[in-house]
Amino acid sequence: MTQSTAPLAAPRPAGPGRTRRVLRAVAVLSCVPYLALKAAWIAGSHIGIPAGSALLDDRVGMAVVNGLSVLVDSGVIVLALVLTRPWGLRVPAWLLVLPVWVATGLLAPIMAGFPAQLAVRAFGGGAPSAGREAFLEEWVFAVVYTGFIAQGLALGGLFALYARDRWGHLWRGRVRELPAGSLGPAHRVLAVAAAVLALPPLTLHALWACGVSAGLRDGRAAERGGEFHVLEALYVVFLLAAVAGAVLLAFRRGRALPVSVPLALAWVGSGAVACWGGWLSLASLGGVADLADRPTPPMHLAYAGQMLVGLLVAAIGAYHFAERSAGAARRAA
Repeated sequence: MTQSTAPLAAPRPAGPGRTRRVLRAVAVLSCVPYLALKAAWIAGSHIGIPAGSALLDDRVGMAVVNGLSVLVDSGVIVLALVLTRPWGLRVPAWLLVLPVWVATGLLAPIMAGFPAQLAVRAFGGGAPSAGREAFLEEWVFAVVYTGFIAQGLALGGLFALYARDRWGHLWRGRVRELPAGSLGPAHRVLAVAAAVLALPPLTLHALWACGVSAGLRDGRAAERGGEFHVLEALYVVFLLAAVAGAVLLAFRRGRALPVSVPLALAWVGSGAVACWGGWLSLASLGGVADLADRPTPPMHLAYAGQMLVGLLVAAIGAYHFAERSAGAARRAA
């Protein structure tokens, strides 16, 4: 196997360039509408909430959830500062990478799904469900999701610049040039396990995307439209991306590809399926008043399966970076 003998360059310090300043401003400003809405709801306002919405049934619970949402979205502002200030390069890798991975996983399906849903609706294929109209006003979804998309684009750009400066030397070259030992037999086992575990959720999401109602409660099946099918299709895409990234890395497939390609597939795919699988699993534990809307065992299987797939793929990517980083340190010593 061919190994790259070229020395790996040291990370470059992040400069306060104009691009970073613009992206930081976009990231911060895009949080304002969401934070303003949440603050208004905590204060007791009903702006954007129609009469009869289930959100008005539990004022205390709503205040707690909105308070947590404010803390989570405020983290975007903190990340924007970490990614653009010189002291951000001294932050421990895990303390930065974990929240950025979670943010990537939560925002990527929204960034891809919301525009696709708008396109489907524009062609008459995705009328809003009746339950959704009673939950929040339509303009709230437009404002919030547009803000999320702006946050995702800005944070993605900032993290790409930051990662290039700090870790860019770890993903240079082609797949065929990966040093021996960067991934071993145990990680090929993990890649195979991820591919096998992906089959049940992949099959279920593909069936639901194609209009099959098997495994869905009557209430969920009745609310399906073009927007539902778009989201299910996206879960299929992200599952395939996660597994593809893991297999390409573990088995050195696609030898002519830049190393950044399987790493990007593994990063985005694993984050999307793990974070949304975990979020949907947690949400289902809270219980649903209407039996017709409660998740079925196949739905629980899909959520848990995709969460496990995402965690396995993320472990492969983390080990890849740890081994290459250790190798670079040994050569520099």
